Amino acid sequence: MTSVSITAPAKLNLFLHINNKRDDGYHELETLFTFLDFGDELTFTLTNDKIISLCGDTHGIPQHDNLIYKAALALQSYKKVPLGVNIKLIKKLPMGGGVGGGSSDAATTLLTLNTLWNCQLTIAELANIGVKLGADVPVFIHGKTAVAQGIGEKLTPIELPKKWYCVVFPNVHISTAEIFTHPDLPRNTPKLSDGWKLAETQNDCEALVKKLNSEVEKTLLWLLKYGPSRMTGTGACCFVELDSQIAAQRVLNSLPSCWQGFVAPNTVISPAHTQLEARLK
Repeated sequence: MTSVSITAPAKLNLFLHINNKRDDGYHELETLFTFLDFGDELTFTLTNDKIISLCGDTHGIPQHDNLIYKAALALQSYKKVPLGVNIKLIKKLPMGGGVGGGSSDAATTLLTLNTLWNCQLTIAELANIGVKLGADVPVFIHGKTAVAQGIGEKLTPIELPKKWYCVVFPNVHISTAEIFTHPDLPRNTPKLSDGWKLAETQNDCEALVKKLNSEVEKTLLWLLKYGPSRMTGTGACCFVELDSQIAAQRVLNSLPSCWQGFVAPNTVISPAHTQLEARLK
């Protein structure tokens, strides 16, 4: 296998609780990650010259600053790989939308090149490389719907029923750093107890983000016509959960022209994992 195309999927935080702020500046949190069967498309083509090149929808980001390039370089350096790769990105996920686009791209790069370059690293070893690129990267490397705790490193896989989501990006960008350093961010939500229910959870960042950005508040209010709406991560993407593709598509078809969105079902296992496994058979 010298060339392969793999989906770098979107993720949703179905809830996000912030329990406290640690002395080292990190936040203790609890969140439920699930993956969607929709994402960026990455095509990897092996080369024999050790050069890593990136093309496609890079939005003018210098190659050395791109997480895809950084992930490939980190793996190549770690295993002293004598090969190179050309990577083409088709961007489908909004940048700065809270659906994990950059982290997913980086994780998918590590997973795919681990196979193409025959590095034979374990998921845990890849996650150790990935966490240096971003806090969410290991979640995509593990690739299972899970509750994350601690600073996001403690993952407990969880089974969820299949649902369809309409995800809306109101074309605004939210700074994660600004939200997590803001004095008005709640930081004292009690930790989950046994028998917790999704309906009893919330996104602790949502009220602050709505206060700072009216477009996110408008999006959440608009989605309420179709069901309970939530924001994912620190925003700006918002979503509503539905029982069928038809219902989700109906919401998307009604979307105001000033916003963009997509519909997709959740998956227990990340599409990047299932696609790689299928191509290895």
